[in-house]
Amino acid sequence: MRIGVLGTGNMADALATHWVRAGHEVFVGGRDGRRAERLAARLGGGTRHGTPEEAAGFGAVVLAALPYGAGAEVVADVRAPLAGRVLLDCSNPVGPGFRLLTEGGPSAARRLADAAPGARVVKAFNLCHEDVWRMTPPVFDGSPLAVPVCGDDGEALALVGELVRDAGCTPLVGGGLDRAGLLEATAALFIGLWVGEGADARAIAPPLAFATGPAEGAPPRP
Repeated sequence: MRIGVLGTGNMADALATHWVRAGHEVFVGGRDGRRAERLAARLGGGTRHGTPEEAAGFGAVVLAALPYGAGAEVVADVRAPLAGRVLLDCSNPVGPGFRLLTEGGPSAARRLADAAPGARVVKAFNLCHEDVWRMTPPVFDGSPLAVPVCGDDGEALALVGELVRDAGCTPLVGGGLDRAGLLEATAALFIGLWVGEGADARAIAPPLAFATGPAEGAPPRP
């Protein structure tokens, strides 16, 4: 698969490393040409580099590894070559005090979709720190990390699901793009629990077998 990358930061590095290792062709596009060149060299595997517009027109999937606030502007600038392509948004609109910056407005993913109306936007990879995505693979207690993905296009979801599996994870379809805001809000909550409280966010949900309570006939636990 051909994959364009918009951005040269930690998330671009962490995710693209898996995809280069899996044999995909990657093109890094950044406003800072030197940073794009350095990231391409670090990724290896014949990774190319150039402008954001070149990256937007390169692949079947284009990763928007851009901070919230800058993402929509960059995407709007390259909206023409993004037409028809899968635009993968991994941003987290979380500010000081673990506050959700989009509260009361459209999600970060929806803002990208509005900025490039011809693109097929999918939200994924936003729930974990970039160093989790650097793990090879992210496996905990013997189970691969599950990655929720939200989008309106079935083919786009399938392509992103392939990239999730290439990172050693399991894709979970979480609904349409209208639910991307729920993923972003979940990230704000989890980051607040992990960083603010030092709490294990996994402890807030029961195992799947107990999602609707104890099995019928099972005695209640003390």
